[in-house]
Amino acid sequence: MANISVRGLEPETLSKLKALAKKENTSVNALVLRLLDRGVGLGQEKPLYQRHEDLSELAGTWSQEEAEEFEANTASFGNIDPEQWPL
Repeated sequence: MANISVRGLEPETLSKLKALAKKENTSVNALVLRLLDRGVGLGQEKPLYQRHEDLSELAGTWSQEEAEEFEANTASFGNIDPEQWPL
């Protein structure tokens, strides 16, 4: 990949680039690359955050019976042993 330097950048432009990069939680370099690609018709608008559903099958799939069993089996974890944790 090639590197380029941009000369004559107005301070206000740099300030706006920094603000936009911060807002999008990205670097100024990544932002400028994306803007350049889009400007010349190469970049496609990508969502800022991509939703992953890889673990959807595992999340929230307990039956009511399984949830109750889990609660019953872990209920003792909420008890504090005063000998180990004096108040």
